[in-house]
Amino acid sequence: MSHVSPPVIDYEGSPYRTEFWEGRGRDYEDLTERIALRHLLPPHGWRIAHLGAGFGRMTNELGGYEQVIVLDYSRTMLQDAQARLGTSDRYIYVAADIYHLPLADGSCDAVLMERVIHHMADVPAALAQIRSILSPGAPFVLEYASKRNLKAILRYWLRRQNWNPFDHEPVEFVKLNFDFHPEYMADCLRQAGFITRRRLALSYFRLGLLKRIVPVSVLVALDRLLQPTGGAAPFSPSVFTLNIAAGDTPAAGVDSAIFKCLNCGGTLHRGGDEMICARGDGRWRIHNGIYDFKEQVRD
Repeated sequence: MSHVSPPVIDYEGSPYRTEFWEGRGRDYEDLTERIALRHLLPPHGWRIAHLGAGFGRMTNELGGYEQVIVLDYSRTMLQDAQARLGTSDRYIYVAADIYHLPLADGSCDAVLMERVIHHMADVPAALAQIRSILSPGAPFVLEYASKRNLKAILRYWLRRQNWNPFDHEPVEFVKLNFDFHPEYMADCLRQAGFITRRRLALSYFRLGLLKRIVPVSVLVALDRLLQPTGGAAPFSPSVFTLNIAAGDTPAAGVDSAIFKCLNCGGTLHRGGDEMICARGDGRWRIHNGIYDFKEQVRD
């Protein structure tokens, strides 16, 4: 059975790592995102899920957590992450859809998701899934692409774009690529059961010309100074938020099962190279150290 509704972007076989990040002049973005994450995410914890982790670019920031679930929809991205991070028991590699997370309720005490939600057509559904896997009071660090940024505002005023950056509705500028208004995201987070504690504004200087003529260290230092402006009203292309899971959902114990059946929500147990539903409602393959929930095993 396939779980790909709403539609998702699949980076299977994509050269994203080499064509977008490595050697592509994005040191400024990488460094500013690491600064923001260190300011927002508690440095230590038990189990954190890095959702949409890709090739694990930011996963090495999670060294204070005892167990890290590295989850992405692309198997090849997860293979890159394995090569980058290693295959120790500390890392659990999972191929899955964020709209249908195979993680047990309350099984994580932190979640990180950056550069992912801009590909999601149904933000409330994604956030509801994330809330379900978090224990009460757990932190969720979310990055999103903001439509209310200075470049978009200027283009709108000059009549060079037809969408309004002040309108609260998301804008899909390319298929399954969305920018969000900060107030829209704040509402979605609140309705999903999160309390937003902090908000940082990033990448004010994400301009090719600036990055070519100004040293990266200078741009990063300036960005660090401006990040707190997100607390009042971010006008940056990227926004990082710290959100706390509110409510009384159960928290799983350290030795509790990590995975749940995608069909019935029941417990899964391992049988050879498969994860098997205790109620007989489904089986999923484990292949080369990756728990693969993209497709159900067929008899």
